[in-house]
Amino acid sequence: MYQALYRKYRPRCFGDVAGQEHITETLRRQIESGRLSHAYLFVGTRGTGKTTCAKILSRAVNCTQSTDGEPCNKCLSCIGIEDGSILDVLELDAASNNSVDNVRALRDEAIYSPAAVKKRVYIVDEVHMLSLSAFNALLKILEEPPEHILFILATTELHKVPATIQGRCQKFSFKRLSPSVLADRLSLIAEREGLSLKADAAERLAALADGSMRDGISLLDQCAYDNVVDLERIKDTLGLAGQQELLRLLEAIKSHDALSALKILDELYNDGRDMASLLGEMTSLFRDLLVFKLSPDSGLILNFSCSNADFSKLSENLTAERLFFCLDVLKTALFGLQRSGSSKLAVEMCIFKMCDERLCDNSEALLSRISQLEAGGVSRTAPAKKTIPVNPAPVDPAPDDIMPSEKSEPESASSQDKTEEPPPRPAQDKTEEPSPCPESGDFWAEMLKLLKNEPSVYALLSDGSKVQAQRKDNTITVNVTDEFTAGLVKSDFSELIKDAAKSILGHEPIIQAQVIETAESDKSKSDKLESLSAFNIVNFE
Repeated sequence: MYQALYRKYRPRCFGDVAGQEHITETLRRQIESGRLSHAYLFVGTRGTGKTTCAKILSRAVNCTQSTDGEPCNKCLSCIGIEDGSILDVLELDAASNNSVDNVRALRDEAIYSPAAVKKRVYIVDEVHMLSLSAFNALLKILEEPPEHILFILATTELHKVPATIQGRCQKFSFKRLSPSVLADRLSLIAEREGLSLKADAAERLAALADGSMRDGISLLDQCAYDNVVDLERIKDTLGLAGQQELLRLLEAIKSHDALSALKILDELYNDGRDMASLLGEMTSLFRDLLVFKLSPDSGLILNFSCSNADFSKLSENLTAERLFFCLDVLKTALFGLQRSGSSKLAVEMCIFKMCDERLCDNSEALLSRISQLEAGGVSRTAPAKKTIPVNPAPVDPAPDDIMPSEKSEPESASSQDKTEEPPPRPAQDKTEEPSPCPESGDFWAEMLKLLKNEPSVYALLSDGSKVQAQRKDNTITVNVTDEFTAGLVKSDFSELIKDAAKSILGHEPIIQAQVIETAESDKSKSDKLESLSAFNIVNFE
């Protein structure tokens, strides 16, 4: 009968446990010196070796031929404990035995001496699932245990274990395994199984395992239906998006091209790619890009298939604020994916938001939009003066406006050349205006058309919910809803607005900016003042 690889290659001695040397060495020295505690508390995430070390410890303390604190796995005690024939070593699941009656039965049984081994060992897995009354019943025997009793408690959620229980146990924290340790162990298992596991495939499985040895071996077992395990096999078996598809999707999101991003998503969905896995891969990619953006040499990047040069190219035109915004959107989408009726629709909404921050009203979206305005050339300190070309009405040249070739003509020219005169031009109507002046309701739209060549200015001034403009005589008043926009209009954007207005109106107007309060802003201020009044910060009297 076939046995799963994670069971087949479960460590049988402390030396085989990978990545937890700080725990295994301590336990070996305690067994060798005889300084064993009566209760141990193993804490750590899934698949890091808590139950495995508990089983090794239960054999090591009862082994009759122990060497250097390791069980021999050959004596009757080790064999009996391993195959479950010795009933003095019990493994309990607190998730299904969490009542006070279960713990009372355990306590009543624990007073009896072991029948076949030196110590009676109780391994309680997921101990945080015990009820409060069950913890209280367990506390008594932990305070005054018999000499032949050894408790090994394991949990993934330490904060749910009462402090009174923690204080009576020796606590060992199991670390999340590093990708390099996982990749080395997976390569060793593949070699023993006669599998050809590529190095990049081992690194990919290690990254997907997320620090869990059991998860990594299970993923290898799932992909090992043939003798060769490579990246293509992993992608097809686990329903992952390939590196090229992810990069195409990233480029579409970078350029705010929602249509192209949706087409790529549709291709992946029709190919059977798992939407949750796709969001997870995108989260990992954006996380690595943010880490690289903030600290390129930190060594915290998880994607082994991309070099620093690749990350430098991928992060072009992406601000840290926008990367943080995309990560926030991906996190929210991952959290709500299981509750969504359509996984594809949930991912499509996520892509819409990442392509257009205006669809979100949170602070991360606002910071992303501001950062892109600043990256587009807006400087609050010393803005470079930019002008918009003006098309004035044609003006007749002055009498002395002569081309250089005509000025350099010698005085000895023939009389026929001297008497020739250019054809007369029609007289210009003196009453004609230099350029038509649009109505007050249209001049702002005409100005915005000229400002389209300045993306940062156009993006801010074209938001009708925040910016409105009025013209009276030679003055243009720009009404805005906040001081930040008013400052931009007065300082950074003033010259650009003047040039655009001059092109439309035919003369240079006066630009003013004033902050107007809407009903929503009044209500928001009132709410804030009331909340401050509750803490005696603002007094309305």
